[in-house]
Amino acid sequence: MKITVKHQILMAPAAVLLLLALLLGYMQYTYWDLSVKRQEAKAIGTAFIALAEADLSVRRLAALMQRFQQNGFAEQQELELLTELHDRLSAAVERVEPFGVLESPEEVERLQQLVIEMNPSRGVEPERVLEVIGRFRHQLSQLSSMTQLQRQQLRQVHTKDIDALVERTARASLVVLCVAIFTGIVLSLFFARRILSRIQLLSDSASRIAAGTLEPPPAPAQIRDELDDLTTSINLMTKRLIQVVGSEKLLEGAEDERRRIAMDLHDQSLADLSSVLRKLQVLPSEMAGELEQDLNAAISNLRDIMNNLHPQTLDILGLGAAIEAHLERNCDKAGMPDYHYYLDPRVEELDLGRVPKLALYRICLEAINNVHKHSHASSFEVGLELRDSSLILSVEDNGSGFVPRPDGGSNGRGLNNIRERARAINADVRWNASRFSSGTRFELCMPVGEKAAGTEAS
Repeated sequence: MKITVKHQILMAPAAVLLLLALLLGYMQYTYWDLSVKRQEAKAIGTAFIALAEADLSVRRLAALMQRFQQNGFAEQQELELLTELHDRLSAAVERVEPFGVLESPEEVERLQQLVIEMNPSRGVEPERVLEVIGRFRHQLSQLSSMTQLQRQQLRQVHTKDIDALVERTARASLVVLCVAIFTGIVLSLFFARRILSRIQLLSDSASRIAAGTLEPPPAPAQIRDELDDLTTSINLMTKRLIQVVGSEKLLEGAEDERRRIAMDLHDQSLADLSSVLRKLQVLPSEMAGELEQDLNAAISNLRDIMNNLHPQTLDILGLGAAIEAHLERNCDKAGMPDYHYYLDPRVEELDLGRVPKLALYRICLEAINNVHKHSHASSFEVGLELRDSSLILSVEDNGSGFVPRPDGGSNGRGLNNIRERARAINADVRWNASRFSSGTRFELCMPVGEKAAGTEAS
């Protein structure tokens, strides 16, 4: 199952919150049950008070009727009192709700019917009213006794329920809190160890890569979370780094082979030719002069080949001087386009390393060679400067111009070599329109890090 790292981190607190929410729901249900019982007790208490008021009113009403029966007549004040007592009795009976022992509405309806029969508006007939009052008081007495008994029982039960509620709530709270703490600890330890162990594996892989052991971490069979994405990215990055380092090693090996061949030519072939030249110089014949001229040309060509294989100026004087020497040696000739060379003095203070220096030199020579072969330019400019912690190599001409394909297809071996060498030293190359009216501007940008920043600031 795919669970993101964020959700794995939130799993433990989410489980604890869920258990606490269940505990809160249980306590809410218990409180609701207690509230229902409180309402029942309140209704029974209200009914008991209403029955007591009804009993008091009906007693006074019975005494008044007995007086009417003895006297044989009723005064106006007594009739008004009779009406008032009946209204009180009716109001008391209406407050009796069908609850508890009065759960059946027939009991309350029977009381209300008897109250209607005692209404003075139907006529004051003491014998009939006293007979109705007798039935009313009998039923009222039974209901009052039952209500009082249930009230006492409910009070005892209510007290027990409160004690049980407190006990259950305390027990449930203790159990849920213990389970929540245990669950939170278990989930936290499980996911923490799982995540930290995977992070440690990635950290170990990164440390090995930084130490030079280019061994990619095993790619996950299935992407489950962000750490698997990170593992896959590190795996791909390591493989690309292996390719780049392999290319760099290949270029470095090629440069070493070039240097060896140049040294062999210098130590053996050039020495032999120089020896032959010295022997020819002592011969005063015309044939010796012609051979001397051809031999000097061969020696010059051999020196050019040696310089192209591995320029000694690059090792002795640095990158800027090597490029300048190449321009003076190959471009200060008749029929060659004019050139201008700009060298930033801060570049000579950089410690570029042998491989980047060789790659930059080869790239610059290839760009200059492209100007000579393809641009048909009358002039060009070469620049090597430091800009915003980056080394900028530029070759700009006023020739016919061209637009290279970004993918490198059908651009020729020279441009592909430039791209490969630039990629090996972590540099970017691009070809844009020249600032002249026509032509092409080649530019290489290589970050040189904190050393360049310090040099530029100084």
